[in-house]
Amino acid sequence: MRKYFGTDGIRRIANLELTPDLVFRVAKAGAHVLTKHTDHVPTILIGRDTRISGTLIESAMTAGFLSYGANVKLLGVMPTPAVAYLTKKLNADASVVISASHNTFEFNGVKYFSNQGMKIPDEIEEEIEEIIDSEKLSTLMAVGDKIGVAEEASEYMKEYIGFFKDIFGTKLQKSHLKVAVDTANGATYQVAEKVFSELGIDFEIIHHEPDGVNINQNCGSTCLETISKYVQEKGFDLGIAYDGDGDRCLAVDENGEVMDGDIIMAILADYFKSQNKLSQNSLVVTVMSNLGLTKYAEKNGVHMVTTKVGDRYVLEEMLKNGYNLGGEQSGHVILLDYNPTGDGILTSLMLIGAMLEKKMKASEMRKIVTIYPQVLINAKVSSEKKYEYETDSEIRQKIEELEKEFSGNGRVLIRPSGTEPKVRVMIEGENQEYITKRAQELADLIEKKLK
Repeated sequence: MRKYFGTDGIRRIANLELTPDLVFRVAKAGAHVLTKHTDHVPTILIGRDTRISGTLIESAMTAGFLSYGANVKLLGVMPTPAVAYLTKKLNADASVVISASHNTFEFNGVKYFSNQGMKIPDEIEEEIEEIIDSEKLSTLMAVGDKIGVAEEASEYMKEYIGFFKDIFGTKLQKSHLKVAVDTANGATYQVAEKVFSELGIDFEIIHHEPDGVNINQNCGSTCLETISKYVQEKGFDLGIAYDGDGDRCLAVDENGEVMDGDIIMAILADYFKSQNKLSQNSLVVTVMSNLGLTKYAEKNGVHMVTTKVGDRYVLEEMLKNGYNLGGEQSGHVILLDYNPTGDGILTSLMLIGAMLEKKMKASEMRKIVTIYPQVLINAKVSSEKKYEYETDSEIRQKIEELEKEFSGNGRVLIRPSGTEPKVRVMIEGENQEYITKRAQELADLIEKKLK
């Protein structure tokens, strides 16, 4: 098991677990691994969200890069997808986003992107980890005129705004659609307002006054009740909610009903398919996507490819086989023809474009998928035994009985936690009360056998 990196970079409580010293070492090790084959002085971009600890982590990160001999461009508060886009646009050698995404303000994190604007693969993270605590780290030291230089570079936000203008032009202007946008007091709080204004969309923006501690606080994609209530009370046609770093987008229709990542992906797959723009008529999702999305794909001639949980694994599959649409139920949607990472603003604009093209209400469009009830229960187990559910005969028999019982109209998914002594039991089916009961029975059995 890796010591520092999780499924989405390094994420810990800022200044307690994610200390300036650790960040400095992560920066030096990362700079070395990601730029060691360059024949020039490397340039690394840094973007961050609105957390109070952002400038602390940014300062330590900058010091580590400069100490290694890399130059740094400080983008300031910038969504994750903007950093990914600018990395490639500016021919930078690598980039870092300082964010803890949907977590509360006391957390912060570090995630690296390659020179192609893509999250780095597991093996590169493992190589960085090997150096962080090694004696080699002390040798990675620039001296004299080799020390790097940092410069403020927030003006590059206009390049990201131009990215959307190039894609959509005047297509979304002066429509009848009224849109409410919740930026979660996060990284999109400035740029979303600028983009929607430039594109001529009739919109209103909420939760765009960050104070360092109110990121994701009763707002954004982690609290859809807020945007749902706002849309219904104010009479909007669509509500959009981003997460703290802006790589996720969830939505609500005009009645306040939730449109999660699965529903959004189905709408976009249908939209692209109608324009002959859905590569290989395929959609890439993770094992957590709802059974209803599978049923949609089967009914509509869309080939669905499934990966393990994590948008990086979705992207790897897309790159490997030439697919252009994929994502997660949580709202990470990758539109690979435009940006190689989840982009909340891009996703929301594509959704608006689909609604205008189809001339349909959001409530009508969301009916493309029938979402099956889903329940998730965590079974507390011994860390050493959490993978033994695969070989325990009694647990396997119980799972097989359930799968046979559902006969294609439900499913069972067992997934050990990557960081905690837990096994996650997820069951989907047509009856919420029934699947909740069955999931609890299975979780109890796993706890009993693997404690």
